[in-house]
Amino acid sequence: MYIGKSERYNEMKYNRCGASGLRLPVVSLGLWHNFGSNGSFDNMQDMCRAAFDNGITHFDLANNYGPVPGAAEENFGRILKKGLGVYRDELIISTKAGYEMWPGPYGNWGSKKYLVASLNQSLKRMDLDYVDIFYHHRPDPDTPLEETVGALDGIVKSGKALYIGISNYNKEQTIAAAALFRQLGTPFIINQRKYSMFVRDIESEGLKDYAAAHGIGMITFSPLAQGLLTDRYLHGIPQDSRIRTDGRFLKESAVNEETLSKIRALNDIAKQRGQTLAQMALSWILRDGDITSVLIGASRVSQIMDNMGILHASGFSAEERKRIDEILK
Repeated sequence: MYIGKSERYNEMKYNRCGASGLRLPVVSLGLWHNFGSNGSFDNMQDMCRAAFDNGITHFDLANNYGPVPGAAEENFGRILKKGLGVYRDELIISTKAGYEMWPGPYGNWGSKKYLVASLNQSLKRMDLDYVDIFYHHRPDPDTPLEETVGALDGIVKSGKALYIGISNYNKEQTIAAAALFRQLGTPFIINQRKYSMFVRDIESEGLKDYAAAHGIGMITFSPLAQGLLTDRYLHGIPQDSRIRTDGRFLKESAVNEETLSKIRALNDIAKQRGQTLAQMALSWILRDGDITSVLIGASRVSQIMDNMGILHASGFSAEERKRIDEILK
């Protein structure tokens, strides 16, 4: 029987999520990759237990995470049953709906029909009574936002979710949704967006500053740019890289000489800071204190432990910030 480490809360830092009472670890574990039907269950379980043993209380899922869609939730449900679930009241479990899950007109996007049905399926796969955060995974251009927001509000009132989040909403869409949530009194607390040294849309569109000023938490995914911001690409493209094995999310064209030169220059700064490139990339996301949590992915326990090294990192000096900004131009 699994027993969590008694010192699991000794080092992790927790940030308040927007204006809510909920606090999230600065590092959260995402189950987007490596928790599907094609992975080793023992490895998945080891990663979740290692995360929790080191204070990572937040596990982020979605209905379509796999492969196959639903598999990550099923595997996480098994992990809970095999011991981690004893600590359910210490866990933040989030899931999402918004991408295609089943055929026909009711298995996609943002209708009330789809959102309610999808969450019921997610709860069944994980054998849970509720999730802590339920996200709408992407804006729906055809369903009225009032319907989507109303469905999410009803889900909270039904007791099947404690808090509501949105994902992949830009600044204008976030402002519109937030206004509707306020009218209903819905506990909307967080927006999840892609953010890394190489993808900075939430800065250029003003969402990062807006969320910080209006009590909305921000959690970011793909912080290492699908592995580019690690030491794996310092000398080109490894044969066993995700580009070679699964080119859906990272294309070979992205790894050009200009990108590689930036990666190497950033790696030099990381070395001077006593960090790996991955650690510095994660620390950089959290540099201003207005990102609630950064979602890491992992394929093995050692990657989680390496990422945990950011808890001991120093802040960025003005000179370091200037050099990084020059590299990223």
